Amino acid sequence: MVAGLLFLAFAYLAVGQAAANRNGAQTAADAAALAAAQNARDQLAGKWLEDVLDPTTWQGVFDGSVPLEPSCWRAAQLAAQNEATVHNCEALDPLTYRVEVQTDKSVGHSLVPGTENMKSTASATAVIEPLCTFELLDEDAEDTALPQLHCERDWDLNPDDPADLPGPEDLFDVHLAD
Repeated sequence: MVAGLLFLAFAYLAVGQAAANRNGAQTAADAAALAAAQNARDQLAGKWLEDVLDPTTWQGVFDGSVPLEPSCWRAAQLAAQNEATVHNCEALDPLTYRVEVQTDKSVGHSLVPGTENMKSTASATAVIEPLCTFELLDEDAEDTALPQLHCERDWDLNPDDPADLPGPEDLFDVHLAD
């Protein structure tokens, strides 16, 4: 009976090891997907700031239809910090990143044969959600006037005071989709 209880205890330990490894993989995938999306969000916000004086370009920024540098390098960094390796990272569309990772560590030795070399995999998708809307001003408006930007708060934009312009987190939300 003691042997049976010991076997059950070791079996539960093996299941616990596998679950912990799987949770680690999911954490790494979540962090990696969010990192790639946040990098893209920061680039989009930078593009918006570059063109803040030309409101006709703003919609392209909020749609993500402006050229950006690749962001998957950031996913690889965060995965590595979580002891995992990115096996696939892709922009499903300009505002959505999907990342698949595999843990660097195996499940480990246990009573279950073959688990010593098994590694966990997980995937996550992160979405960049624009938070702002605006209406272009009439052609009769003053040349230097900028439209009001409606985000979680309304922004009366003054490009001469960059400290009062919205930041990336004001313009876009980044969150996990699944």
